[in-house]
Amino acid sequence: MKHIDTRGLSCPEPAVKARRAASELSTGDHLEILVDTGAARDNVLRTVNSLGFEAEATEYEGGFRLIVTKK
Repeated sequence: MKHIDTRGLSCPEPAVKARRAASELSTGDHLEILVDTGAARDNVLRTVNSLGFEAEATEYEGGFRLIVTKK
């Protein structure tokens, strides 16, 4: 599983980094993305979903942990 930590970054940087990292996934691969705000969580989820990836978010250490999967 690939990991990126975007905590502390301002929008739209988390979504941009998530888009880049997700584009490198192969079918069935997973990407873990850490974000620290609800706005970043929503923007990243919207971005990866618009690209056709599956994603889920859970609370994690004062922020959120997103798991993105390429179908």
